[in-house]
Amino acid sequence: MLGFSFGSRRRADGWLAVVPHAGRIDLAHVRRAGGGRPEVRLLDSFRAEGDPGDALKRLASARKLGGFRCTTLLQPGQYHLSQFEAPAVAADERAAALRWRFKDMVDFPVDGASVGVLDIPSEGAANRQPMVYAVAASAAVVGATMRGFDDAGVPIAAIDIPELAQRNVAALFEEENRGLAFLALDDDGGLLTITYRGELYAARRMEVSATQLAGADEARREQLLERVMLELQRTLDNFDRQYSFISVAGMVVAATPEVPQLQPYLAENLYLPVRAMDLAAVCDFSAVPELREPARQAQCLAAIGAALRSQDAS
Repeated sequence: MLGFSFGSRRRADGWLAVVPHAGRIDLAHVRRAGGGRPEVRLLDSFRAEGDPGDALKRLASARKLGGFRCTTLLQPGQYHLSQFEAPAVAADERAAALRWRFKDMVDFPVDGASVGVLDIPSEGAANRQPMVYAVAASAAVVGATMRGFDDAGVPIAAIDIPELAQRNVAALFEEENRGLAFLALDDDGGLLTITYRGELYAARRMEVSATQLAGADEARREQLLERVMLELQRTLDNFDRQYSFISVAGMVVAATPEVPQLQPYLAENLYLPVRAMDLAAVCDFSAVPELREPARQAQCLAAIGAALRSQDAS
């Protein structure tokens, strides 16, 4: 599992994601049982004015977060994610072997940094050099994140990254033995992931944000949509060259704030079928009726994805 896990005693079933954003904190509790659809048991957003630590303390007390196994996400800019050839060492030695590969890529000391490694399966390409994803985060960032939760009395058991949270959601929409592209746009920009059999094969950040698209006039919006489409095409073409054994069956899109023109534009200009995200098709959220609203689904996508972390992950 890419990301950073920490020991904790067993608590309520599933994972509770506690994901800070600018001005708010999202909570999502997801329970996965057997082969059924994941059950979203709790979803809430809280205004976080002033000191984020104080807001987290109030939230921990009000929602009794001590009874959950909690995870959170690092934010873009707090970590570095790269693909590397898999080092020819034992699995438990890979993080150490890759640590120094980050030395010239990051602006923090790699000695003491947290490093996580995730396999990129290549069973469909026997002659291909095995590849891995590796993520590095500075000791200062990981330490500050853990201290913030510890000070608030929140039992943080894992720190993950948005790419894997999105991977978790995308995997629910996959067709059997087919790849899936998933594009999410928010205030900060865009994230495109390509998954296959529940594994992350590609991740790309985009500078165009949903806020830019939603606030643009018609001419400017057309320019921005074209930029998004061209980046998608380049990424998909490159992916097809790298992973010709994977057939990408379609694309799912989500945006917050809403951009009604996004899905129709991409559907008209890409060679893949493009559909808007609808979690009702893949999740049970009878306990959280507000998730019937597409805007709410998109707003809490990161928290829901983080809470979809594997039930067996430590």
